[in-house]
Amino acid sequence: MALPFDPQAVTTPCYVVDQELLEGNLRLLRAVADAAGCRILLAQKAFSMFYFYPLIGRYLNGTTASGLYEARLGRGELGGETHIFSPAYRPAEFGEIASLCDHIIFNSFAQWEQFKPAALHTGRSCGMRINPCCSTQAHGLYDPCAPGSRLGVTREQFRPDLLDGLEGLHFHTLCEQNADALALTLAAVEAQFGDNLRGMRWLNLGGGHHITRADYDRERLITLIQTLKARYDVAVYLEPGEAVALNAGFLVSEVVDMVENAGVVNAILDASAACHMPDVIEMPYRPPVLESGEAGEKAHTYRLTGPTCLAGDIIGDYSFDAPLKRGSRVVFGDMAIYSMVKNNTFNGMPLPTIYASVGGKIQEVRRFGYADFKNRLS
Repeated sequence: MALPFDPQAVTTPCYVVDQELLEGNLRLLRAVADAAGCRILLAQKAFSMFYFYPLIGRYLNGTTASGLYEARLGRGELGGETHIFSPAYRPAEFGEIASLCDHIIFNSFAQWEQFKPAALHTGRSCGMRINPCCSTQAHGLYDPCAPGSRLGVTREQFRPDLLDGLEGLHFHTLCEQNADALALTLAAVEAQFGDNLRGMRWLNLGGGHHITRADYDRERLITLIQTLKARYDVAVYLEPGEAVALNAGFLVSEVVDMVENAGVVNAILDASAACHMPDVIEMPYRPPVLESGEAGEKAHTYRLTGPTCLAGDIIGDYSFDAPLKRGSRVVFGDMAIYSMVKNNTFNGMPLPTIYASVGGKIQEVRRFGYADFKNRLS
């Protein structure tokens, strides 16, 4: 793809998020919400660049948070509805959480009993996360339905006698998946919890829906949602994170040195897998690189690596038509989601500068320095 900005116009390493690509995703999400009659929220755990929250707020209905700080950010910077789910709420924080959030979703009936008086006193809509024990993915790290999972109440643990005051059910079981995985999950949810859905006001289908991916079956998603609404008379929520900023961001890096060992040419970049794109190591994940191919596909093959002391700070093997050299720019795609929120300063690595690309023009949003590294440690 052609870059929507000039990679020579930025300092490296840096993230660049393009407004036009982001808005294209938002238009798709708004079209799905309108056609299905559902409400879509931004899952901030995937994308929290609040510079774009005013734009996102024009298309989506609000935000969902995983804790107090995200709740503050969503309420303060985007507005609309603010929802929250946490595996366990802390008593010292719950009062503020209840003051900020429209929907509060609990992970256990023990937590519901503990915080029910405070939650209902504020007039918030409360719900329970359920676990349909229906795995539809191979990534164990991201599978809330794996055996022994701490996320959500199974059918065996469900307490119909404690439903008074609860207005909704929530599940989140998908990860970068299509509507067919949602259909399988909904069948399991209805089989196990359908009787409890009747009388609820809302059902939250969580995230992991790759709605803005080119091959996503949006028509099937719309039909599934419409069927749920008709069958149970509930409002339906989706809370995608990746779909909001999918393929809208880039990480621009520069080759610092070249090191050859046993026939492998390592291009050492100023960007780190461990620090700046940790999903590369955690998932693992192979990010797309502009104008590259698989190893051996093009004339010149390199192992792209980071500058930290971690031996495994390796991004992957890529090939290029032209040889890389010191000072060459290497641009990674799909770097708005998770990379930005998960980055870290291991080894004292600088945090990448953040830019917005608006109409092909670069705007610096935030530049980090030594103080950002120092002040988080003491």
